[in-house]
Amino acid sequence: MEDIKKYLYDALKEKLGGTMDGDMLIMPGGFGIRVMSGKPEKKDGEAILKPVYAVHYSGFDEPLLEPVRAWGKTYKEAAETATEMFYSAVWKSIEHSIDKKDPVHIAADMPGAHYDFDMYCPSILRIGVNGKEPKSLVDYILDEIPSYLGSKKYYWLRIYLAKYKDDKNIEIRINGSVCMELPKYFFDHVDNEMDASEHFVSEEQYALFVQREDDKCPFTQETVMDCAEETILRMADVSNAEEYDTMIQKSIELAGGDKNLASEIRIFIPEILAKLTMGTREGDRLYVMGKDGESKTEYRKSQIRSYFYVQQAVLKYLATKPDKEDVTSIVMSSASYKAFCRAMEKAEKEGIKQEASDLYVPGISYRIDSDDYKVW
Repeated sequence: MEDIKKYLYDALKEKLGGTMDGDMLIMPGGFGIRVMSGKPEKKDGEAILKPVYAVHYSGFDEPLLEPVRAWGKTYKEAAETATEMFYSAVWKSIEHSIDKKDPVHIAADMPGAHYDFDMYCPSILRIGVNGKEPKSLVDYILDEIPSYLGSKKYYWLRIYLAKYKDDKNIEIRINGSVCMELPKYFFDHVDNEMDASEHFVSEEQYALFVQREDDKCPFTQETVMDCAEETILRMADVSNAEEYDTMIQKSIELAGGDKNLASEIRIFIPEILAKLTMGTREGDRLYVMGKDGESKTEYRKSQIRSYFYVQQAVLKYLATKPDKEDVTSIVMSSASYKAFCRAMEKAEKEGIKQEASDLYVPGISYRIDSDDYKVW
């Protein structure tokens, strides 16, 4: 049996250099690349590989992931093609950031904070597109990008467009998380510029954003996830006011005494759990309510770094297959669940058949009762 993973790593090492350490290629600058080979296929005389490349770096909160679909006369040739695709789509942006080649300044303003980034964005990778000059996909959302950047040192953006006849796929991710509000900027491009009447076509572009200043966030991803994982379990067991108070005090302790961070974690857990289990669609926004209960400040989820740390903890919790009753007891405390119930009751009264997937929540509103609350 052919060693597909060896083909992939051999091709990667030949292209990029580096040193193998177990199942990871170690690159200069502290980057590591791990390849998951996927299941190989043979179709119409072609060898097809669908590997996933994961770029690890100490400054990334999560690995940068790039799924690839490559063809060749042999699996070895397909592995070489996959490597070229990975290099063109992803690794060039990392090389440019290391060499500080052609950075584009991106200024990101948040309420009470300003961050300056250098954007590194190589040309787009296209499959099946003939005759037309490539257009930078990032340019379509350049004005929107600053509103998705926050205090992290690194952000990465992946734009992927695919089309075959009437089937279309538009996926925009920032740091691996799907952005619900950005695909609309590509509707016209996919409909009018991508000719897929006879064969599959795709366009893809990455951009890497590096903050010019050091990361000054007072807490770590590990602190948030440890606190969130413990708090989820305690939330599921709360049955009276005393246990609720104990849960609050323990979450503050696990958050290193940071009451604001502990509050964010307790608020985000039921909202994220509701989003992942109810089947409703949810936008990219978070709204921080003022102490008057009326004024609000708008953010994107990617700007509030604890949100996706908590989401990782919630996904880890769901992977343990918890009792449905425990999940429900947490979800019922979320604003999303209450809005969902109101919408379903209204639809029932009006005789409208409504599915959870029909409901769209633009974002989540929350309030932190503290004078020194700062979004990180």
